[in-house]
Amino acid sequence: MATIRSIYKWLLVIAIPVYITGCTANSQDNTQQTQSIAQLPVVTLTARDTVLETPYVADIQAIRNVEIRARVKGFLEKIYVDEGKSVTKGQLLFKISDEEYRVMLSKAKAALSNAIAAARATEVEAERIKLLVDKKVISKSELEVALAKLNADKATIDEARSSVQSAENHLAYTNIRAPFDGIIDRIPLKAGSLIDEGTLLTDVSDISAMYAYFSFPENEYLRYQRAERNKVSDPNVKLVLSDGSAYQHPGKIETIEGQIEQSTGSIDFRAKFPNPNRLLRHGATGKLYISSTVDSVILVPQQSVFDVQDKSYVYVVDKNNMLHMQSIAPVTRLAHYYVIKDGLKHGDKIVYEGTQNARDGMVIQPVNASAGKKLAMK
Repeated sequence: MATIRSIYKWLLVIAIPVYITGCTANSQDNTQQTQSIAQLPVVTLTARDTVLETPYVADIQAIRNVEIRARVKGFLEKIYVDEGKSVTKGQLLFKISDEEYRVMLSKAKAALSNAIAAARATEVEAERIKLLVDKKVISKSELEVALAKLNADKATIDEARSSVQSAENHLAYTNIRAPFDGIIDRIPLKAGSLIDEGTLLTDVSDISAMYAYFSFPENEYLRYQRAERNKVSDPNVKLVLSDGSAYQHPGKIETIEGQIEQSTGSIDFRAKFPNPNRLLRHGATGKLYISSTVDSVILVPQQSVFDVQDKSYVYVVDKNNMLHMQSIAPVTRLAHYYVIKDGLKHGDKIVYEGTQNARDGMVIQPVNASAGKKLAMK
């Protein structure tokens, strides 16, 4: 019996360390398996109402911009303004040599005087013939001839007066004046240049207010019209200049074209902006932003989205913490979010960031987004 007890104690001493070693190995394997599951930050999406600001490329034009062209031939005698200067309506801009037009006017006035004198003589002659006809000295046909000649002389007077008016107009065209208050553009010619009728001298732009022309795609135009009817769109529009700065004065949409352009599927709008400081100039460009309220959209963080072959995706986390690639179609982009209308729903969980380390079908250990930021910093 003593021998049996000794053997039992000896076996027990050997078995206990072996059991302990096996438990320790299993525990380490489980720990390593747990540590092998990646930790990624996850965010839960919520549907909300938001205000969208959609950008459109704007072509900025003066409310009035006209070409100043010569209406008569001659030498450009004087230039009274400089490029880029302000002018007022009726201000003298250019002077074309007028000697030949003064001669033309003198000839026209002389022709008019001759026509009036000839008509007066014909009228006296007609009165004399009328007296003779009344006394039955001559036949009535003589009077009819005299009256016909008087009518012809009166027509000559009218023609001469038209010639005088035309000569006066041509003389007046040698003085070229501003059609309205505005800014002078570049002047390509110099004093002494020989110019022809129709020669471009400069442009004048009225920039007291400005027009911004832009195009709406047809689907966005329909959305805008519905928003207008429901009074959920902002009547004011914002302008961002080419350097990225915001223009301080809001504008308003004034007109919409009557037809949709078939080749582009778009329709043109026109907005008007005040320009009290004359910052905006004719021909400038910028981006015009239109605000509208949309209901029940999903805002997806920008860092949650990745692209594959020109398509956008996110990783959706299911109830078993498995990742699934989900394609999305953003409606537009805000500062740090994409606005999603379809593809995701309220309550979905997606990977917040670190998508480059994830793959479809992968099981993760989710942590909330704020903890995920700390995790990414380690």
